[in-house]
Amino acid sequence: MSCHANRERARTSTAQEASCARVVLDTNVVLDWVAFGDPRVRAIVAAIGGGVLRPVTSTACLEELRRALGYPEVKLDAAAQALALARYCAHATLFELAPCAGAANLPRCEDPDDQKFLELAWHARALCLVTRDKALLKLARRVALLGRFRVLAPHEFAT
Repeated sequence: MSCHANRERARTSTAQEASCARVVLDTNVVLDWVAFGDPRVRAIVAAIGGGVLRPVTSTACLEELRRALGYPEVKLDAAAQALALARYCAHATLFELAPCAGAANLPRCEDPDDQKFLELAWHARALCLVTRDKALLKLARRVALLGRFRVLAPHEFAT
């Protein structure tokens, strides 16, 4: 199932899906899950598998993931890349942001490429943004003060 299919399915979601908390996973956390099976994301993956969390993504986030899956350091051939992307999309819901959907209250990330994760979490009303990115983690306190979502490292998710 593609993420596009999940967008369609989200319109007619079941009561169980509606009760799932939304979570935004940055690209490295998704790679840890679908490409590497990293134990640091085990609690998150279990919550997704158990229907407690529902990852949300955007077109921009998916494009970054597609590129990252092809990086030589990731060491996946084309078939494994497609499988990893499909694995993520089977669980993720595509949340489309308007082109100018910035949130005035959000702090600006020092890495402009990471701002999309903050904006997605804000507009999708996610419970949290899970990241290993230092630039995003530096904003955790400021984002928490807004009261909308939390920025967490994977190990903090389980605590």
